[in-house]
Amino acid sequence: MNTFKKIGLTALAGSLVATSVFAGEMSVSGSAGITLANQDKTDKGNGFSMTDSITFAGSGEMDNGWTVSVSMELDDNASNSAATTNNMDSRSLTVDMGDMGSVTFAGHGGSSAFSAVDDVMPTAYGEAWDVLGTTTTGGTTGESTNVAVAKLGSIGGTTANNMMSYNNSALVDGVSVTASYLPSNGTQVESAISLAVAYTGVEGLTVGYAQDENGLAGTLGIDSTTMYAKYTYGPVTVGYQESETDANGTTNDDVFTAMGVTYAVNDSLSIGYTTSEYDDDDNTTDEESTSVNFSYTMGSMTLAGASVSVDNQGGSAATVNDVSGYALDLSFAF
Repeated sequence: MNTFKKIGLTALAGSLVATSVFAGEMSVSGSAGITLANQDKTDKGNGFSMTDSITFAGSGEMDNGWTVSVSMELDDNASNSAATTNNMDSRSLTVDMGDMGSVTFAGHGGSSAFSAVDDVMPTAYGEAWDVLGTTTTGGTTGESTNVAVAKLGSIGGTTANNMMSYNNSALVDGVSVTASYLPSNGTQVESAISLAVAYTGVEGLTVGYAQDENGLAGTLGIDSTTMYAKYTYGPVTVGYQESETDANGTTNDDVFTAMGVTYAVNDSLSIGYTTSEYDDDDNTTDEESTSVNFSYTMGSMTLAGASVSVDNQGGSAATVNDVSGYALDLSFAF
């Protein structure tokens, strides 16, 4: 009798395992790399660093045809930052409803509709403003009294943990619509909302627009907008983007512009030239960034890098804030 019970339970367990296999799938992907970066007027020390990331992704189909997927990233570099104390980095859950679009809940590492397109200019390696770090004081003789200023970068959207977004590219041919929603919290007294739309109905052309409300109260409230266009003809891609902020206060009415061009030499090698300029309403000097970059791919290996110069970093005309440097990145995907 016990034998028959054992056989029955074994068969039941086997059927449950088989059912779960058909109901969902799990995959693991990852990357690792070594970066060498350096720049003048800073006490950087060892210019080598390592990146590493493993992403677990699972998906399953519901009875109505919708697909539910989840993604969780393990990143030791994230655990070593000041922002977090664990190894878990980006994580999200997405419900794909087919022609009705998809809804994503990002527990961490998500992009708002605006921040996803804050600088989408063609580049072979990084945005012009994003390769170098912030300078430090006393990097060069005679500059010890100057104070380094954090870079301005680009005009970005409002993001935080536990953010929701919706995307649909099936409403109109060639048109993609994205909306994101960040509920109010201890910092944001109002909900932050971002909207973005992109048109790709003409071969090689992408035109986009996005807007963002940061949800802060009083003079801290800022509305941001961006417009961009990219066109690809053969191996060449060119682009132009302009963003601006409209603040409730008398300052923070900023303007950001960026341009880029890339050339695909062959299927493996691409080279690029990108520039950006940030006109900060609080400063009389514009931050200007220029980058010459490249990317070479061979199988799962990619070697990429850039030579960058930044004038008036942070909107400061002090000599210490005119910075140049480079970055080389060797990465492997698996």
